[in-house]
Amino acid sequence: MKNLEKYRTVLTGELDGLFLTSRYSRMYAAEFDISEGYAIVGKKGARYFTDSRYIESATNNIEGFEVIEFNREYPLSKALNDAIEAFEIKKLGYEEAYLTVAELKVFEEKLNTELTPIQSKIDVFRASKEPWEIDRMIKAQEITDKAFGEVIKRIEEGMSEKALAAELIYCLYKNGADGLSFDPIVVSGPNTSMPHGVPGERRIQKGDFITMDFGVIYQGYCSDMTRTVAFGYATEEMKEVYNTVLKAQLAGIAISKAGVSGKAIDEAARNVIAEAGFGEYFGHGYGHSLGLYIHEDPNCNPRNEDPMPLHAVASAEPGIYLPGKFGVRIEDVVIFEADGCRDITKSPKELLII
Repeated sequence: MKNLEKYRTVLTGELDGLFLTSRYSRMYAAEFDISEGYAIVGKKGARYFTDSRYIESATNNIEGFEVIEFNREYPLSKALNDAIEAFEIKKLGYEEAYLTVAELKVFEEKLNTELTPIQSKIDVFRASKEPWEIDRMIKAQEITDKAFGEVIKRIEEGMSEKALAAELIYCLYKNGADGLSFDPIVVSGPNTSMPHGVPGERRIQKGDFITMDFGVIYQGYCSDMTRTVAFGYATEEMKEVYNTVLKAQLAGIAISKAGVSGKAIDEAARNVIAEAGFGEYFGHGYGHSLGLYIHEDPNCNPRNEDPMPLHAVASAEPGIYLPGKFGVRIEDVVIFEADGCRDITKSPKELLII
């Protein structure tokens, strides 16, 4: 089923149409990425609205929608209301997670229809990926893997975290990234105890752990990956923590499959860390889904008791963080299948000492 038709399945009862304002939902419905625009999906048709900067690209690439240019002579409010009238929309679902209060007020004033929130009903479709979406995510992971293999050869003693982050970004784009799925986390030494630390001026020294968490966008879809490496040497304590995190990740991956709850997967990994005596140092969840956006639902964490859907794509990223000393996180991306999961991150996971 085309994604546009999936969206139409929620048009039941009094709901006559969907107003897509987020880049993610517009891309999902149109299966093509335009950075700015709007779309209305009705039972009787679908229209995609953009301005002169994107109209040629939209016209040439978007199928299933009538592509409309709005401008000073044909303002957006008029274009939207024409669609509302043509599709006989009395109640229009909007994306409350992406509209500001100010934007919503403007649309409520200008649109000739009743607006109602609809986010959760349309987001659910993105939880299970289509084969073509998975193909793009595999390619995105290939880019991250290749970049990691290159950037570890560029690490030098005395290099700042910022400099290493710059080298990493260069390798990502050099190998085919369309963009970054988030600002890379590149931290070293005691800074690795901060799960979302920001690259700074600290200089890499022998005996440091270096954590790199990064991902790319390829044809609209995200990758995500974390590797922690040791520079020069690793102490026995560092090796113990690293191997515990790796064992925890493998335990989570081992039980990951469609139908298993996110809570159960998180628990499998969390138990390994707790049994090793580091339970209080693993604060975040085991993993999150990703796709058009880097953090999507459903998640593998203690709060999600629902079964993971078939063809969900999620991260597997347990960690241990010892404040003021160091931290370790290892992250892969896996696809949930009926009989297990497929790990699409291919970079080595044994402790690398470079």
